[in-house]
Amino acid sequence: MKSNFSSTTKNHYEILDALRGIAALMVVAFHIMEAHATSRLDQIINHGYLAVDFFFLLSGFVISFAYDDRWSTMRVKDFFKIRLIRLQPMVIMGMLVGAICFYFQDSSLWPLIHQVPFWKLILVMIIGFTLLPLLPTMDIRGWQEMHPLNGPGWSLFFEYVANILYALWVRKWSNTALSILVFFSGCFLIHMAITSPNGDIIGGWSLTSEQLHIGFARLFFPFFGGLLLHRIIKLTSIKNAFFWSATLLIVILAMPRVGEKTALWQNGLYDALSVIFIFPIILYIGASGGIQKLRTKKLCKFLGAISYPIYITHYPLIYIYTAWVVTTKSPLCEAFPFSILTFIASILLGYACLKWYDEPVGNWLKTKLS
Repeated sequence: MKSNFSSTTKNHYEILDALRGIAALMVVAFHIMEAHATSRLDQIINHGYLAVDFFFLLSGFVISFAYDDRWSTMRVKDFFKIRLIRLQPMVIMGMLVGAICFYFQDSSLWPLIHQVPFWKLILVMIIGFTLLPLLPTMDIRGWQEMHPLNGPGWSLFFEYVANILYALWVRKWSNTALSILVFFSGCFLIHMAITSPNGDIIGGWSLTSEQLHIGFARLFFPFFGGLLLHRIIKLTSIKNAFFWSATLLIVILAMPRVGEKTALWQNGLYDALSVIFIFPIILYIGASGGIQKLRTKKLCKFLGAISYPIYITHYPLIYIYTAWVVTTKSPLCEAFPFSILTFIASILLGYACLKWYDEPVGNWLKTKLS
């Protein structure tokens, strides 16, 4: 078989690129506001955590678009090389940023930090470079994260799992078989959501049975649903698709908590229905639209380019901000200038990593490995 390692020459869905960037910015805002929440009930930008599920849906859709028709000329190892070049450099950078920021996060919230020897920090960082999950016994923060230097690494771990399943098996499945998988994955997600003791689908970041249950429930429907959606969908032409899809996405992620403390299942149902029904609609609208104005094209390109670098590098800054809020006991009204500064710093850090690291390293790896 002839190797086809070169990147796909297909056009990108410009609006979907932008939606990825908007979702990444909403995640940053959600995490900043999380530092001021007294519980999950009063969290501002309450459903920002659903951006991860939207990322999984987008990933499945785009992977089907980019690779489903290339397997006659592309080997499995070529696919893995392409995905590693796309994802792994920023995984390493995210862990490096996390290690640099680690000791600045010392607070009563994470009392273990000042007890962590430097050699153990380096060991955890090196393991993080591989994205292999840490056992809870190796925790250096106190939250039992599989990647305690950079919490969002958990979603990349599951992204890799999905990519492996796709390349080795699921790409060969018929639409019928894939539909059955998606159906049962949706049932799995709904059950997990409405029976959640917290009334939401937050989780997936720890190598425990409970967290792995949440992680796989959050992964399977959106990722494989995205694959199926691309295979069966017939796109139309929707005017103002960028505005409508972006607005709907922001509304869903910013929605206040649904239901009372005595009816937690209602918010869980909101989460599940958003992932299963609303997110595919948003994706359909975005994929069915086009961009005519040059400024809007540039904006979409920018949002798409910075989405992954921002997502994978922002959380070490959030750790520092959260530690500061806990230490100073600053309410949001007083901390607001610092929250804005953290938000802007996250964007600048992501953009700097993109231009000075991710793009040069990615181009170098493509040259060396192709």
